[in-house]
Amino acid sequence: MVELKNSVINLKMYINGEWKEAKGGETRPVYNPATGEVITYASEGSVADARAAIFASRNAFEAGVWSDISAQERASYLLKIADKIDEYADELTQLETMDNGKPLREAGFDVADAASCFRYYAGLIRNPDGQTYHVADPMQAMVVREPIGVCGLIVPWNYPLLMSVWKIAPALAAGNTIVFKPSELTPVTPTKLFEIFEEVGLPKGVANMVMGAGPVVGHEIASHPEVDMVSFTGGTKTGKHIMKTAADTMKKVSLELGGKSPNIIFADADFETAVDYALFGIYAGSGQVCSAGSRILVEESIYDKFVERFVERAKNIQVGPGDHPKTEMGPLVSKQHLEKVLHYIELGQKEGATVACGGNRIVDNGLENGYFVQPTVLVDVKQEMRIVQEEIFGPVVVIQRFKDEEEAIKLANGTVYGLAGGVFTNDGAKGLRVVKKLRSGITWVNSYHPTYNEAPWGGYKQSGIGRSLGTFGLEEFQEIKQINVNLQVEPIGWFSN
Repeated sequence: MVELKNSVINLKMYINGEWKEAKGGETRPVYNPATGEVITYASEGSVADARAAIFASRNAFEAGVWSDISAQERASYLLKIADKIDEYADELTQLETMDNGKPLREAGFDVADAASCFRYYAGLIRNPDGQTYHVADPMQAMVVREPIGVCGLIVPWNYPLLMSVWKIAPALAAGNTIVFKPSELTPVTPTKLFEIFEEVGLPKGVANMVMGAGPVVGHEIASHPEVDMVSFTGGTKTGKHIMKTAADTMKKVSLELGGKSPNIIFADADFETAVDYALFGIYAGSGQVCSAGSRILVEESIYDKFVERFVERAKNIQVGPGDHPKTEMGPLVSKQHLEKVLHYIELGQKEGATVACGGNRIVDNGLENGYFVQPTVLVDVKQEMRIVQEEIFGPVVVIQRFKDEEEAIKLANGTVYGLAGGVFTNDGAKGLRVVKKLRSGITWVNSYHPTYNEAPWGGYKQSGIGRSLGTFGLEEFQEIKQINVNLQVEPIGWFSN
């Protein structure tokens, strides 16, 4: 087992540059989802711990130890962090697999992408920004971008390291101080990331990490008046609660929430390419991806052929522990989540859907103690079914048929979500025409899933508010200030006496 510097026995929180146990001494077990075994214990933070982190962050921001230094100096820290992520890449990859369950191949990509994200924002903040305006003499007008202040960052368990970095890198780049809460299920790689922050000498109080339950620590972050912004990635239900809570103090909110994303396959698509990407779209990450292509819409003339080929390949996906070299799909993250996914499969059958593939927990070949579910395909589905409308967040896909372009668009947009969507066709005009009609923030033509640090990430409708990554992601963590300077200092003479 790869050990953490501050002890694999008890993961501590990081507040004001010091590793601290919870004030009440409570801990929470962290499980390996492939084996069901306890791999470590994490400090279980309380409201008091959250407040300590918030005040440390506030004091650091007001002191200017981070916000007042130059963009070049902040960039140098981000580059050092990126270099350390590269240095510890093998360790981080193993920790991510142990913590989350994902195959080493996926974890390795996440670690590399995390380093790239820090480098991207290190470069971005050294570019010119702001605006000047030609206004009536003797005034000079300009706009500058400034840090928001104390930013509360709350991340999910499906990408423990990468989702942390997607928020932390732009927040720090903009000059903010942060109060960060990892998922209580997957705190291991975030802890290693904060060890890196300490190693590169990030000033005390700039980056603070509080572990603990969302209703306790997360709620305090969202409600506390000393937090200027809260950025959350996770379920839509929780996102709505955070938005309501933050409204009391008029915090800025950025929410990246759920999805039930459509993947549209037209009859003129390259067939094997469409099947291949459709498999990747739903079964990568064991389907525990907010942008997963969990609804496959297939033109009726090729529907039966597509289902047959898709099922044939889905049955051959190698499911197992993430650290096994042949594993292509790992376990679900927890026993509770496993039960939720199995419940949806059962619900789908009660609604009238047919299981064309999978549908069960895997309990043989030494996997009985892990949280493994077979790659599952549900057919004979109708648009109003809960399995079509609600996010399952597992390796479960519904395959629907459509007759023409108009119906495909209608079905694709027929949920409360609008995060992602794909279109497969060899007609370039049709591909662009349809993808422009999708009410989704992230889209692909003849591809699915690849995204980039340079491009914005976020959704329409109940899939969230705001954008991560790219220039948009940096702007989420900045305030815009108008400055007007009088170049001719004399009385205005507005009043006669």
